[in-house]
Amino acid sequence: MRYFDFTLTPEDGAIHPVDKAIAQLPEVTRDALMHVDSLGDGTGVLLYRLTGDPAPLIDQLADEAAVLNYELLDTNEDEFHIYFHVVPGEPAGTLMKLAQKYALIIDTPLEFTGNGGLRTTVVGIHDMLRQALEEIPDSIRISIEQVGRYSPDGQNILSALTDRQLEVFQTAVEKGYYEIPRRATHKDIADELGCAPSTVDEHLRKAESRVLTSLVQ
Repeated sequence: MRYFDFTLTPEDGAIHPVDKAIAQLPEVTRDALMHVDSLGDGTGVLLYRLTGDPAPLIDQLADEAAVLNYELLDTNEDEFHIYFHVVPGEPAGTLMKLAQKYALIIDTPLEFTGNGGLRTTVVGIHDMLRQALEEIPDSIRISIEQVGRYSPDGQNILSALTDRQLEVFQTAVEKGYYEIPRRATHKDIADELGCAPSTVDEHLRKAESRVLTSLVQ
C-alpha cells in the first residue's frame, strides 16, 4: 500500500458549511480536524481542534442550520475541541464518497494551512489512490507533497518517510553526517546519490521533521 501527502484547498477555503462558519469568526483559528467521518444516513461527524475564544462560536451555532448537534470538549488555555454532527455538505460529501468508493484510509489529524487548505494523508492501493485524486472536483486545488510506501507498524518511525527521503537519510547516516564531529556534507551525500546539494538539504529537512515528530508523539 502507498500513502499520499497532499493539501486540499477548496475555492472558498472551507470543506463544509459549518467549516465556513468557523472560518468567518475572527476570534477562532482552525488548527486541525482530529476526526472526520460520514454516516450511513449521509450526515457526518467532525471533531475540531481550535484556537481562540469558544464563546462567539457557541453563540453562532444557535443559528447554524448545518449543525444537528455539537458538544464543546476540553479546553486548555486558548485551545479547545468541539464535536459536530452535521447535515450533508460540500465538498466534504463528495470527498468522503470518493474515500468510500476507492476504499481509502484517511489518516488524522488533518491540519489546516493558513489559506484554508487541509494538509491530508490518505492511505490505499496505489491505483485506487490515483483514480480518487483524478475525480476530485475542479473546485478543489490539489498540491501533492509526498508519496511513499505505507507501513502499519507504528514502531518503525522510518515508515513515515518517502522512498527518496529514506534513501537520502540512510546515506547521510552511513557517511557520518550525524556524527560529532560531522564527517560528511550535503555535497558529499549529493555526490553519492547523483543529485544537487540543495535536493539533499530539502529531503533531509523533511525526513528529520518526520522522524522527530514520530519520536515525541
